Amino acid sequence: MGTEVQTIDPAAAPPGARILIVDDERSMREMLAILLRREGHDVAIAENGRRALDYLNQRPFDLVVSDARMPDLDGLQVLRHARSINPAVIAIMITAYGSPDLIKGVEELGVNDYVEKPFNTEVLKFRIRKELDRRRLQQENVLLKRAMHSAHHFSNIVGSSSAMLEVFELVETIASTGSTVLITGESGTGKELIARAIHVRSPRCDRPFVAVNCGALTETLLDSELFGHMRGAFTGADGNKKGLIEVADKGTIFLDEIGEMSPMLQVKILRVLQERKFRRVGATVEVEADIRIIAATNRDLARMVAESQFREDLFYRINVIPVRLPPLRERGDDVVPLAEHFVAKYAAQMKKDVAGISDNARACLTAYAWPGNVRELENAMERAVALERTASILSESLPDGVRGGGVSAPVVSAAPAAAASSRLPEAGFDLEQHVQHLEREYISEALRRSGGVKVKAAELLGMSFRSFRYYMKKYNLK
Repeated sequence: MGTEVQTIDPAAAPPGARILIVDDERSMREMLAILLRREGHDVAIAENGRRALDYLNQRPFDLVVSDARMPDLDGLQVLRHARSINPAVIAIMITAYGSPDLIKGVEELGVNDYVEKPFNTEVLKFRIRKELDRRRLQQENVLLKRAMHSAHHFSNIVGSSSAMLEVFELVETIASTGSTVLITGESGTGKELIARAIHVRSPRCDRPFVAVNCGALTETLLDSELFGHMRGAFTGADGNKKGLIEVADKGTIFLDEIGEMSPMLQVKILRVLQERKFRRVGATVEVEADIRIIAATNRDLARMVAESQFREDLFYRINVIPVRLPPLRERGDDVVPLAEHFVAKYAAQMKKDVAGISDNARACLTAYAWPGNVRELENAMERAVALERTASILSESLPDGVRGGGVSAPVVSAAPAAAASSRLPEAGFDLEQHVQHLEREYISEALRRSGGVKVKAAELLGMSFRSFRYYMKKYNLK
């Protein structure tokens, strides 16, 4: 596969760029508008800095050409505002007065180009083409690097937080053992991805990986799917059918949401684990089961065992090697890299020139608690890419809940006086409300004791700073 080298052709400008021209001199802005529209660009003109800010707040632009000196706001203020909205916007300054202060401001802002009046229009057109080509090449390079880097991710699982690095290290250690694994974690944390990572690092990697959602099928259907059936075993069984356990021969079967499995099927899976044999529905002959079982659940199986909702012997059989996946709120360092990964993924799928995330959007992403974990983050970034009209994801393209921190302050009434003790009142009370009341009081007290220093308050409560910040938002504490 060859490498294509793109060169800048002065005779061919990239079409369709959205350009804002800002100049208080009418003849200049109209001349530039005519010039750039002939190049195929979508051009808006602003007669002063205030009008330019209105345009920038209302719609996205790829490039801003601004005069340096204007009566109300100068060009640096306009370009600075443009960059605060979209850090990737191309900024070009035009001026007849190259003062040292202006040049210093231009350098500090990182203006892409600086053109002194009078100028040759062909030179200006070339510089604009050059900057637009440069930005397109940079975006393509970013996407290419991310695509290449993804090949070196841990089975394309993005994560560099200490919590995830521990998971990766454990997976590397257990992959070759062949032992049964139980992956636990909240919905959306990526349990199937970890199961696949274990499989591809195991000696069974060249054999099938079969995933089954135990909560998505009725008991009868799941029985037939897992173990197969013989012709005539039940109404509609018109022929013999291999079950997924048989399909996964010498490979790995992933039993997702195993906590939803019925007691009857729990017994059958237990026998597979103990005897490595099973029977198809309606069969009399046993079939060997040379498979590795990886199970997963978002439920507390130990508590289900205590409440007689899950077989104790099966729990110990599948819990040989437990792997806990942390929720996204416990791996805050991974939020932005994950978001960038999903932006690159969906920008490529949708063929959109979106290759970054604005500072405001990053702040929203890191402040949100992500109750739906990685799956919710992926959905949010897919939506953002679909809605975004600029080169970077803006906060306005994020879901409303993410923009607002996603946590509203509940109305918490005072806990019943009788509930303050460990004795349950005769009439009972709202336990969840009482717990929220206690949480709020302890967090408020910790803030008071620490003088409002959140890091110290979190330490007083034995919490991570991120968890403490989440509860502050939850209870609207300042």
